[in-house]
Amino acid sequence: MFRLTITLLFLSHFCLAQSWDEEITVYRNHYIAEHLLEARSPIKYQHVKDLHFYLPDLRFRVKAHVTSVADTIGFEMLTYSGKKKKYYHYALLDFEMKGVNHTLNLYQSEQLMAKEDYDGYLFLPFTDKTNYEETFGGGRYLDFQISDIKNDSLLIDFNKAYNPYCAYAGGFNCPIPPKENRLNIAIQAGEKNYTGNVTATHK
Repeated sequence: MFRLTITLLFLSHFCLAQSWDEEITVYRNHYIAEHLLEARSPIKYQHVKDLHFYLPDLRFRVKAHVTSVADTIGFEMLTYSGKKKKYYHYALLDFEMKGVNHTLNLYQSEQLMAKEDYDGYLFLPFTDKTNYEETFGGGRYLDFQISDIKNDSLLIDFNKAYNPYCAYAGGFNCPIPPKENRLNIAIQAGEKNYTGNVTATHK
């Protein structure tokens, strides 16, 4: 999943020159293609028909105010395999959606901070009111780079929210979104529930 995550980060920048609708279409096509190219991905050609997405919706594309967090201690984020991964709070993201103010925490992975080429990677896992009904119960992810933050602002496009590998198969170390990143609204954007058979373990 590491290769897929990094590819999505670069895709975000590659798509900027296109119209927004085209950007989302290209982004999703590359997302599926990367699943098929990534050897560890549980999604193979026969599973593509079981991947589903909401129609692009500009209501779920918002600008957030970024407040930096000086976290030098970090914390252990639990994964679905039972293992823990260390993350640091990087920033608070405040934004308005559906007439209500919301806050999400943006994290930085200790593992990636140690990699020179990927030390600018930022991770935004979240859950919302669509979980267990329209979307994966364990929440979804968004990825950013530090360079995406400009003038204390970050553009969050929930239309690019994607499922962790654990939505398709067991045995992966997918981070579980912390309770502090629970949104009390329905984010009807991005990837929906996988409708194929969820395997007990990946091969």
